[in-house]
Amino acid sequence: MPNIPDLVRPSTRAFIREARRTVGYSWFDLVHGYVYGRWCYLYIKIGTGEHRLTPLVRTLGQLFVRIRRPFASADKSRPTMADNYHGKVVSLDAARQLVSVKQDISMTDLEQVIPYPCAREIVLQNPDHIVVLECPCRSARANPCLPLDVCLTIGEPFASFILEHHPQRARQISPEEAEGILTEVRQRGHVSHAFFKDAMFGRFYAICNCCSCCCGAMQAHRNGTPMLASSGYVAEVVEEQCQGCGTCVSLCQFGALTLAPHGVVVVDRIACMGCGVCEYHCPHGAISLQRDRTRGQPLDLARLIQDQAPCV
Repeated sequence: MPNIPDLVRPSTRAFIREARRTVGYSWFDLVHGYVYGRWCYLYIKIGTGEHRLTPLVRTLGQLFVRIRRPFASADKSRPTMADNYHGKVVSLDAARQLVSVKQDISMTDLEQVIPYPCAREIVLQNPDHIVVLECPCRSARANPCLPLDVCLTIGEPFASFILEHHPQRARQISPEEAEGILTEVRQRGHVSHAFFKDAMFGRFYAICNCCSCCCGAMQAHRNGTPMLASSGYVAEVVEEQCQGCGTCVSLCQFGALTLAPHGVVVVDRIACMGCGVCEYHCPHGAISLQRDRTRGQPLDLARLIQDQAPCV
């Protein structure tokens, strides 16, 4: 349990106040949210299997989920981590929208965008408060990809909580700096995910910018725990323009692209999450993202705001 000095920190008090205002948020959720934010490096290290306590904690976690939400998962019988902790793959443009919001936002009906039963709200308070944090997933690895400072926490009370509790690993940045980080991430061929967590009031709270070799969520998704939702797009290749250079194949974080014997890239539409890395890096302009309505709606913040605006 946190000690008294931790409990009286301003960011902790703000976190508790927000918890009290959140309908259905229990004391268990509060403790879980505090532990996740306060000890995120240990939390992720356990979650990614890099800690000796992983088996015990996973067993206890499944027990608690069953007690609190016995029918939360898609098959109504087996709750999984993805029910309360998951990400939405976003394009570079969509990620930029999330870090350049100029107003508070409250969106609570996002089932078509975030297809999970629990955490799927976008409630941004002070969205210009952005903190970049050393990636807990990368920090848990023996030989991580660099740089480490690629995770963005957005809005309150989350940004201040992370900054106050991890001063050696986090720093506040401007929206312009955040956009720069997102661009650099894409130039490295890595993927941006908008993350949602039940213990974080069921809301969007961060953008993870990572790679399949380090990201715990991407590895869990690949191993059968559906922690990531598609962007709503799928990559398509114009065969006449493809030169078979293989650049996109080597960069695809989801293993969705292969180079066929006839020298043209083939897309596995099921594996493709529509991140847009291949489109961004194709030197011949042979790949584009196309809307796939079977994969849910994109997290297009500008469009969502427009759709929710009252008719005049």
